[in-house]
Amino acid sequence: MELQGHCEAILDGIADPIAAMATIAALVHHAFGHLWTGFYRVIEPAVLLRVGPYQGSLGCLDITFGRGVCGTAAAQMRTVIVPDVDKFPGHITCDARSRSEIVVPVLGARGDLLAVLDVDSEQLDAFNEEDQKGLEQLVSWFATVKQ
Repeated sequence: MELQGHCEAILDGIADPIAAMATIAALVHHAFGHLWTGFYRVIEPAVLLRVGPYQGSLGCLDITFGRGVCGTAAAQMRTVIVPDVDKFPGHITCDARSRSEIVVPVLGARGDLLAVLDVDSEQLDAFNEEDQKGLEQLVSWFATVKQ
């Protein structure tokens, strides 16, 4: 995957997770042109996520674990793909143009949840298993860095 190699080259020698989040959000956003691409960082484990580096329109500032797509992915520590956000119970509308979404957990070197990567699209059914594998591979960088 070309994006993976590009990301690894840019982050080589970097150990700052916030700089990495900003870089990954920019690379993914500009490579695919989706509506919103960014991270929600764990502020209080198992309780609260807060918007982190992102690209796109304004995001929600805080999301509680278990609420919406991001909170569900965080609470269940698994990737969630939503083909139609209007059919996801409890979906949080940060931008009314969003039609589909993928959220990927970001794990640290100790296996702890650091954040989730959230990508929103204006198109229905924009994400698939290939996107899941690619994004999970991108965020695996965080598990290689000691914090």
